[in-house]
Amino acid sequence: MNTSFLSRTPFNLDARAISWVEATYRALSLEEKVGQLFNFLSRGTDPDELERLARLRPGGMTRYFGSDGEAERARIAEAQRAVPVPLLVSADLEGSRMSLPFGTQVPNPLALAAIDDLDVTSEVSRIIAEEAAFIGVNWSFAPVIDINRAFRSSIVATRSFGSDLDTIRRHALTHLEVLQKHGIAATAKHWPGEGYDDRDQHLVTTINPLPMKEWDATFGRLYRAAIEAGVLSIMSAHIALPAFVRSQLPDPGVEAFRPASISKLLNIELLRGRLGFNGLIVSDASEMAGLTSWCRMRAAKSQIIANGCDMILFSRAPEEDMAEVGQAVENGSLPVERLEDAVLRVLALKASLGLHDATRPRPAGAMARASDKAVADAALRRAPTLVKDTIGLLPINPQNHRRVLVISGGIVSPLHGTPGEFKLPAMLTAEGFEVTVHQQQPLVDPTDFDLVLYLLGEETLLTRGRIFLDWAKLGADFVGAMRRYWHDIPTAIISFGYPYYLYDAPRAPVYINAYSTLDEMQAAVVDLLRGRSPWNRSSPVDPYCGLEDARY
Repeated sequence: MNTSFLSRTPFNLDARAISWVEATYRALSLEEKVGQLFNFLSRGTDPDELERLARLRPGGMTRYFGSDGEAERARIAEAQRAVPVPLLVSADLEGSRMSLPFGTQVPNPLALAAIDDLDVTSEVSRIIAEEAAFIGVNWSFAPVIDINRAFRSSIVATRSFGSDLDTIRRHALTHLEVLQKHGIAATAKHWPGEGYDDRDQHLVTTINPLPMKEWDATFGRLYRAAIEAGVLSIMSAHIALPAFVRSQLPDPGVEAFRPASISKLLNIELLRGRLGFNGLIVSDASEMAGLTSWCRMRAAKSQIIANGCDMILFSRAPEEDMAEVGQAVENGSLPVERLEDAVLRVLALKASLGLHDATRPRPAGAMARASDKAVADAALRRAPTLVKDTIGLLPINPQNHRRVLVISGGIVSPLHGTPGEFKLPAMLTAEGFEVTVHQQQPLVDPTDFDLVLYLLGEETLLTRGRIFLDWAKLGADFVGAMRRYWHDIPTAIISFGYPYYLYDAPRAPVYINAYSTLDEMQAAVVDLLRGRSPWNRSSPVDPYCGLEDARY
């Protein structure tokens, strides 16, 4: 058994921890070793979940949380008691709606990039880490270090720290360092780098099209920085990097487009060998079409491990998938040495977090502290960006803009169900405005309204191939799609998410990016519309989408 890597960065295990890893590994049967390679998806209140955990003994679980924080804390504690080897308990703690629904509501990465204050990012990261640790989470699938270059990319959008390399590096490193300081393993994702392909790897294998010299100066630089900072894990995604494969194989053909999640060249040769990453490599969700469009879902499980990942994210049929991986070990298609290395790294991550120490006290703290809410609310008020106001509309007031027509399709979030309608119209009503809300733009008499607001709430739209301002849907019919009010009624478009709608409405006279659909962000925008706070004029991406006319 080779355990020489356990004492090196990022695990940095001492002799006692290494002894625990070695002893635990030796005590595991083949079935239990295979179990350590799986990270189950946990959602809702499935009554059979604890029995399944006790029987199958996975290495970890990723929890999608309900609204009751105490119930979630108790459920995680029960899950830990159900297994002999402590679980890695993971979550996508990216901020905004990709965070704890019962915790402090904090900005997402794009909003933090707009603020561009590392003290704010540090404080938001602290809040995320302390609240996650308090309920029993010990692993976060963040930070996202993708580069938001393809403005049509719905998968990157608000989840990354923008398009500027230095901004991404500074904020991502701050986030990962604060997480790990508070006992939460950080994960840099999505290897080998998303953001130049405007498609979604939930739906198709995406392509990183950069030549290696440019990749090395961009994504390579970001991953090296994360590795040097001691990031404990990296998520290998369903993204191909043809330039590297072609540099290694004389005539790779379709192999150039193999997703990283099952690519030995990208995981072992490039990430481990050339970049020197010694931590844990976890696959992205193994049932995404970016992988299953390449190979059969069940066959992908053993391929994930055989090609360099150490943990398989999610399984729809865990008994069958575990059996398939076990058979792959027995028939040699998954080498025993690769199995051993993967399991040791899973155990090493657990030991590096202190999960092997039964005497370790649970993190102290509480959920949604008033002091943390004040910090988060202050940050949210600094994020919204006034991209342009070509008519001198702002600030608004009930004297000049009393009659407001709001046009909005509501808040859209496939991952979270239907969060509901915007609260902003009610907030304006409380301020003395008369607000009329339409889901589709009606045919109006310009004398009936003093202001038109389009409220757009598409924030993190996983499995949406494209995001765009859908004039046809807003208009309800062919004629309505072509209706524009801004020559007769002052009009503003406010995006609480996707920052690129000017591509579809370049001549909109007033445009605002607010990055997040949270109620607290809506309240912040009302304050800014009313002139109670100064607008942020800094954009972490190009909101004009390269269009000169969108600036006017």
